[in-house]
Amino acid sequence: MAKKPKLTHRQKRQVAANRARRLKDKASDPEKQIDAANLIPGRVVGRFGKHADVEDQQGTVYRCHIRRTIESVVCGDDVLFDTGNENESGVSGVIEIVRDRRSVLTRPDYYDGVKPIAANIDQIIVVSAVKPDLSLNIIDRYLVACEDTGIAPVLILNKTELLSNEEFDTVKQQLAVYESLGYRLIYTSCKRGDGLDELKTCLNDKVSVFVGQSGVGKSSIINQVLPDADELVGEISDNSGLGQHTTTAAKLLHFPDGGDLIDSPGVREFSLWHMPVEQITRGFIEFRDYLGGCKFRDCKHMNDPGCLIREAVEEGKISSARFDSYHRILATMDEQRPSYTNPF
Repeated sequence: MAKKPKLTHRQKRQVAANRARRLKDKASDPEKQIDAANLIPGRVVGRFGKHADVEDQQGTVYRCHIRRTIESVVCGDDVLFDTGNENESGVSGVIEIVRDRRSVLTRPDYYDGVKPIAANIDQIIVVSAVKPDLSLNIIDRYLVACEDTGIAPVLILNKTELLSNEEFDTVKQQLAVYESLGYRLIYTSCKRGDGLDELKTCLNDKVSVFVGQSGVGKSSIINQVLPDADELVGEISDNSGLGQHTTTAAKLLHFPDGGDLIDSPGVREFSLWHMPVEQITRGFIEFRDYLGGCKFRDCKHMNDPGCLIREAVEEGKISSARFDSYHRILATMDEQRPSYTNPF
């Protein structure tokens, strides 16, 4: 038998390109190789390394492999899966198709660029607390991230029982700027029960993500609106057949009165170092009417002559506190940016 001729470097590159194109075609149009009519619709309610827990429309949870051609699967994804060919080590299915996402929450990754961490979210619940320190700058950072995703934010100020009446009035004055911009604001106290009914109404029939820094009381609020949350996490693991001691990277839980919660360590805090300055500027929604109208195209919106945003601040049309917060965010961008950049 004659030996096959060796491929040139150019031919090898062409073969690799053709192989990559075939894989891409299969991933983008998987119905060509999969009989979608026989697949089961479900939603991803847990993510465990190489596997995902998928809940069908009857509420049964299956632990599934993920088809290699699928680029990513995250909590909240609507999928089509098959249970016919997998039944080993507690794994009882395989995800074949991920349906189009109506929204996706991402976070910057030091090595892999921007990474999706939750999908099909209706609102982001931004939790802050009055003590030890109420930071409006941190609230502004979260709002910029929310505006960038296009997912509606809801602001929660927690632990209000720690304030005197006079202190509470002062805090309300500080936060009034957010309500004037159209953001929903709810004051809560888990100890007294203040605001919890309003929050439950806000969560009804929506998929929500809670974010906030450590110590602001996210877990306490979740336990108030979703009783026995820890036990529900165990039930998901039990239903999948692998026991409740499995550690989840992300999980989706159902509220008793309707609506869902996606909880993941990756979505509790946001970073902005990966965003261009222009995106951060647009994240301050009150700036948008003035963008493009400054005298200089590269206006830094500081002491630049002809800056419409600064003029709006001086005229009281834009909050000076928010304007200062914007510049503090830009000033810390380099400090937050990682020194390592992935070349690929």
